[in-house]
Amino acid sequence: MSDKIIFKNGNILNIATGEILEGYDIYVEKDKIRDVVPQGSLTDNGYQEIDIRGKTVIPGLIDCHVHVLASEANLGLNALQPNAIVMYRAIPVLKAMLMRGFTTVRDAGGADWSLARSVALGLIKGPRIFASGKALSQTGGHGDMRARGSLLLSEPCSCCFRAGAIARVVDGVDNVRLAVREEIQQGANQIKIMASGGVASPTDPIANTQYSEAEIRAIVDEATAANTYVMAHAYTPRAIRRAVECGVRTIEHGNLADQQTAELMAANNVFAVPTQVTYEMLARFGEEGGLSAESVAKIEDVREAGRKAIKYFDDAGVEMGFGSDLLGEMHQYQSHEFLIRAEILGNLKALQSATTIAAKILNMEGKLGCIKSGAIADILVVDGNPADDINLLVEGEKYITHIMQNGKLVKSDR
Repeated sequence: MSDKIIFKNGNILNIATGEILEGYDIYVEKDKIRDVVPQGSLTDNGYQEIDIRGKTVIPGLIDCHVHVLASEANLGLNALQPNAIVMYRAIPVLKAMLMRGFTTVRDAGGADWSLARSVALGLIKGPRIFASGKALSQTGGHGDMRARGSLLLSEPCSCCFRAGAIARVVDGVDNVRLAVREEIQQGANQIKIMASGGVASPTDPIANTQYSEAEIRAIVDEATAANTYVMAHAYTPRAIRRAVECGVRTIEHGNLADQQTAELMAANNVFAVPTQVTYEMLARFGEEGGLSAESVAKIEDVREAGRKAIKYFDDAGVEMGFGSDLLGEMHQYQSHEFLIRAEILGNLKALQSATTIAAKILNMEGKLGCIKSGAIADILVVDGNPADDINLLVEGEKYITHIMQNGKLVKSDR
């Protein structure tokens, strides 16, 4: 396969405006987009030509909240699997994400540098991974999967040594500082914390706040020193407000946010990453997928409220990244988040959440999430215009005819 490819005579969707630029050629050299010009403007010597006349070009999609190692819906059981099985079960999950058009993902707990590097080396087919390593959870927090009655020993939590655990349990200002430094040293691109109760964990009510402000500030301080940022699992206005005031950069889920909280986020340039599709699928399939009874009972507390929160964020001007947060067999519904976003916000904003805004969250603005000279060559060719019909991405395996990642074709309709 040539490292010089030209997509000829395509229609480029301007994600910022929704405008279609008809009849453009896109020149790719190695892993970058070299030129984006009207058809026939440049000579094509030495380029492999791919005629995409009548089709729409968009950037590779970005999912800002996944757990690629969560092959079981019950995260406690997921963590008990042998490490090798966890990794082998992640391989089809990663490949399927790529075939849906997600060329980049931000893993929100579990995936590490070694998995990201395996994808980058081509050992595994999958999206480019921005890994968080182990998320940080207080004792009894959202990342603590120990059931009530478990013996809590003073020795290090075994979650630190299990690939299937999305989080590590750590308490106290000095200890969380060390934990951040360890995750950064191990290659984490950003730091994830559990700042409120959650659905998938057994003993923490959703309304609880987690970590003291001193602990959160210490975590943010260490992440900032390493030129990165903190993403926080948080549902309630109280939990979100504490996280924002302590310097957290992205709020994950945010289902119970109100308008005042959304306005606080906007004033502090804090991103939201709603993950509404996971609650829809957990409500339908969670119990049969092995989710605990305690977790099933929590779903309705956040499912309907999550749709209202997306509208609050939009009204306040909070920029929202695309997130799915699916577990186990439910990974297959990743693209259905587009349906929910489009229903509430419209097709174009749904697309922006998985491209331009997602790239800003990753600090990759101008490099990912765009079709422009100098950008990384992550390119999708779609049989139709997803700004008009979002189902073209929901059923991406059928309508995405070409997928290019890092300048390499990973899918071609030929």
